[in-house]
Amino acid sequence: MTTLVLHRGSLRANPYERWLGDHGEKIVLLASAEQLALFGEELPAVAPYAHAEAVADYDTGARVAERAAELIEEFAVTDIVACHEFDIERSAALRERYGLPGQHLDTARVYRDKWEMKLAARSAGIPVAEHTLLRSADDLGSFADRHGMPVVVKPRRGALSVGVSVLRTREELAAWSAATTLLGPDGEPQWLAEAFVQGAMCHIDGTVLDGRITSMWPSQYQYALADYRDRKGRVDIALDTADPLARRLIAFGERVLASFGGPEDHAFHIEVFHTLDGELVLCEAASRAGGAGVRDVHKVLFGFDPMEYPVRRQLGLPVGTGERQDPAQLAGQLLFTKRPGVLRALPDPATLPEGVVKYTVYAEIGQTVQDASHSGDFLAAFVITGADRASTEARIRDAEAWFRAGLGID
Repeated sequence: MTTLVLHRGSLRANPYERWLGDHGEKIVLLASAEQLALFGEELPAVAPYAHAEAVADYDTGARVAERAAELIEEFAVTDIVACHEFDIERSAALRERYGLPGQHLDTARVYRDKWEMKLAARSAGIPVAEHTLLRSADDLGSFADRHGMPVVVKPRRGALSVGVSVLRTREELAAWSAATTLLGPDGEPQWLAEAFVQGAMCHIDGTVLDGRITSMWPSQYQYALADYRDRKGRVDIALDTADPLARRLIAFGERVLASFGGPEDHAFHIEVFHTLDGELVLCEAASRAGGAGVRDVHKVLFGFDPMEYPVRRQLGLPVGTGERQDPAQLAGQLLFTKRPGVLRALPDPATLPEGVVKYTVYAEIGQTVQDASHSGDFLAAFVITGADRASTEARIRDAEAWFRAGLGID
């Protein structure tokens, strides 16, 4: 029995050898060469890894699926583990090809293809923004004529807010159209246009284990996800347990999961607009754990990693969660995306403000830092706890002031 792990990101954050240590089977790892280099990590070379290798052009290259198929055949793989957005659909296709258990294309596509996602939502009566596939520049202009400005454009199968733009003028529409290839090699549209939704962005995160929701809680972003080159602290806080909006969002998330389906064991991350007139409108949904510090916030709220438990249950291993409950305490995250320059100083970690349970810096003093390339390209990240939303936000603002006061970057 052998498990193939498709992996993008930090191996330290996903210690498969610990997660699956009691599985007693071999692990074959196929990882992103770019991400290993980014995090300064090496491929594992000891048991339970029977084989580990890295592939370049991991996010979009066809070689990943080809090499994965070769490894499945070479090592007689019996399960595939895939935790990242870019691996959801490719792993589903491989499972179908080789008759392996887990998520297949019927539910993988609805979570990955934003066009299919919005069709499924509308069929279930779940509100979504007005939208269209873009086959030509005329489509974009006609959409703006019908629905007004600004217009949001995004890749059909994007992730990490890469490529998402808010076009506010006709000049920006024309410039974007001139610089963008709308159709893929197969002639299929690769971009969507959406009407801009005024309001706050919330997200609902949790886990489905053995086919039932075992954890679920909403949070609210205090920033625009697509604007990842701002210089402010990006704040995201869980809602209070007594907040009526939290209950509305939970019910909304349950509708989305029931409509979209999914494998027996998976994490989920659902983004929802709370409009100015109080309506809830689906933005996007994913059948994997949220990015940034969402996993760490979930650990504080519920006591377990929302990425680890679905992996263990998928492979038939026990997990420690019981009946679904509200969080015992609240938490939020504070993120600073990278900004270009030479990092000259950082605040003294010995003086961290109250409530910080995790503080990570993604650069070293003296290093030349590049500008952020996506919404998860961080200079520093905090996870901060509090008794309620107000106290958590107050502690987050203290941490923001502390970091800004000690940061020096030319």
